[in-house]
Amino acid sequence: MHFQVNPGAELPIYRQIMHQITDAIVARRIAPGDKLASHRDLAAQLVVAPLTVKKAYDELEKEGLLHTRRGRGTFVSDTPPAPDSAETRRQLRESAQRLLTQARRGGVPYGDIVDLIDEIWKEMDS
Repeated sequence: MHFQVNPGAELPIYRQIMHQITDAIVARRIAPGDKLASHRDLAAQLVVAPLTVKKAYDELEKEGLLHTRRGRGTFVSDTPPAPDSAETRRQLRESAQRLLTQARRGGVPYGDIVDLIDEIWKEMDS
């Protein structure tokens, strides 16, 4: 799995890593039980501090998406936690707000946004 970060982005690097891993799990590009790169290896690939990757892994472990086996590595959890629907809805609302603000600034019509979301949804199911 290949990840990339943007040091100039508003979102902290560890959060960028968390989002990419979460997206890969949800899109089934990483399956339950799959082993992730060590935090040192991923840090070298991304040219970031190993503690940055470790922080992302630790946060995802707290969320129940990953688990670490001492001496063996970090793995995708076999049984991810049940989502908190109220929290999920709050996060989606924030994301939608950012998306629609960016679309308006860029002059993108609402119908094009709906088409784009539909396209991505179908890609995630394939």
